[in-house]
Amino acid sequence: MSQSFGSRRIVVGAHYGLRDWLSQRVTAVLMALFTLVLLAQLLFGGPLGYDRWAAIFSAQWMKVLTFVVILSLAWHVWVGVRDIWMDYVKPVGIRLGLQVFTIVWLIGCAGWSIQVLWRL
Repeated sequence: MSQSFGSRRIVVGAHYGLRDWLSQRVTAVLMALFTLVLLAQLLFGGPLGYDRWAAIFSAQWMKVLTFVVILSLAWHVWVGVRDIWMDYVKPVGIRLGLQVFTIVWLIGCAGWSIQVLWRL
């Protein structure tokens, strides 16, 4: 015997809620830790100039950490901006265009940042 109370709710959507929430928190923590490491390098490293700045990023561990943070930043921005496009832009064609533009822009920015990093 089955009883039905109320209407049946149909749940639709991409179902990324928890994954996106968690990725935003993890990437934010990585960026915060990077900021603390960079501040420590700047505050306790001596006078600030181009030579000091280049010396900070010449260490291989700092290049790897910066590379990870650049990728984390790009992912963090993508999740946030994608949610904005999905929530506030209703026409599908415009939303798709904005999402593609965002992806291309983020890949370009990340590529340029990594290129600058590996030149040091």
